[in-house]
Amino acid sequence: MSEPSGTFADAPVGTRHPARRRSARRALVAVLGTLGLAAALATAATLPADASAPAPPSGWTQVFLDDFNGAAGSGVNTADWLYDTGTSYPGGAANWGTGEVESMTSSTSNVALDGNGNLLITPRRDASGHWTSGRIETTRTDFQPPAGGKLRVQARIQLPNVTGAAAKGYWPAFWMLGSPFRGNYWNWPGVGELDIMENVQGLNTDWATMHCGTSPGGPCNETTGIGGSTPCPGATCQAGFHTYAMEWDRSTSPEEIRFSVDGVTFHTVKANQVDATTWANATQHGYFVILNVAMGGGFPGAFGGGPDGGTEPGHSMAVDYVQVLRSSGGGGGGTTPPPTGNRDAYNPVQAESYDGQSGVNPEATTDSGGGQDIGSVANGDWALYKGVDFGSAGATQFYARVASGAGNGVSGLVEVRLDSRSNAPVGSFALANTGGWQSWRTVPANISRVTGTHDVYLTFTSGQPADFVNVNWFDFGH
Repeated sequence: MSEPSGTFADAPVGTRHPARRRSARRALVAVLGTLGLAAALATAATLPADASAPAPPSGWTQVFLDDFNGAAGSGVNTADWLYDTGTSYPGGAANWGTGEVESMTSSTSNVALDGNGNLLITPRRDASGHWTSGRIETTRTDFQPPAGGKLRVQARIQLPNVTGAAAKGYWPAFWMLGSPFRGNYWNWPGVGELDIMENVQGLNTDWATMHCGTSPGGPCNETTGIGGSTPCPGATCQAGFHTYAMEWDRSTSPEEIRFSVDGVTFHTVKANQVDATTWANATQHGYFVILNVAMGGGFPGAFGGGPDGGTEPGHSMAVDYVQVLRSSGGGGGGTTPPPTGNRDAYNPVQAESYDGQSGVNPEATTDSGGGQDIGSVANGDWALYKGVDFGSAGATQFYARVASGAGNGVSGLVEVRLDSRSNAPVGSFALANTGGWQSWRTVPANISRVTGTHDVYLTFTSGQPADFVNVNWFDFGH
């Protein structure tokens, strides 16, 4: 939800929150990866509508939770939540700064518990054609990671179960604003906005975005922001509950903010994507959490507009819980937690134990020993493994356990880079189809001699956009 000046009404379709195209196989891999994370992250699609929030993983502390337990028809706990009402903040931009057409209320017809452990935010239209809906935000504005640690903000949500023409104008969202915005209302986007989940027009798409810098334009490409999107795995976003999450990680260098659905990261924003001042202005403070369903505005306008006479009122966004976790440093929230201390370059490093990644997805593997590999790997993707110790003797060989079901004419390079993705590779090998995505082989490559301890990047380069490799593990030799 962009705040507060200007709208997206002039944005052509697809310019807000641009999404990278992914093959049908990538969508399947995302589902498989989700299944592998179900136990740790309480994957929403397979749980009942009133599932409890997951217990914090080892190394994490819960700092906020609302399970929305209470009597049917009751309002939210006002110790935890504020109601935003009307069509703007006091003295702020009209129509919440986005051109939406509804008036927000604190009425239980728009914002209420269902008695089964869910919050319902329901847009309604009166006999005169006027829309009302609900928007709430946490009273707390101090959600941020500690120095060297992490913050995870997640909610289990079923989006309004309406699609097609009947969904025209629907804009549900789960998002955050920087604390300096409260009481000012004119310092957006410099104070930062983190859109964990946005959806429009009943599409089976989850958009995630960071807004920052200046508007229009600026280092964060406003009013579009730095965004990515993904389809919901398994059941559509409208047909089932999914867990939407943001993990803000100050234990990495550069600092990064990752967005996921059902445990699968699909979008990452790194501090080095913008200048240091822009990043500091957007992150050196706490945030508050917002839940709302808007009707109309710039984002739906980019996908057909609305609402209109064919739009059906009364379809609720159901929120099972909102949970905020903090980690004081390292661990927690990854597919396979990275090992403590340095990694041994001469023992297999499991590919799914990355410390950071872009474009890859963990999935179950049939290779010897089972476990997971990383798949959905295509041109421009990468994975980071911190603290790999090569010792004083030095490594001159690189080995990787790989498989490929790439089509005819599709191939690419598996590259090793040290300490920065912008550094030249120290070695690489080429790979084409090996007989299938689970047909594994160990491929060697010569590398320039490496000693000491380094962060290792696996980078992937291809002349084609299609997926070309899965990786199960890698190591090095003398």
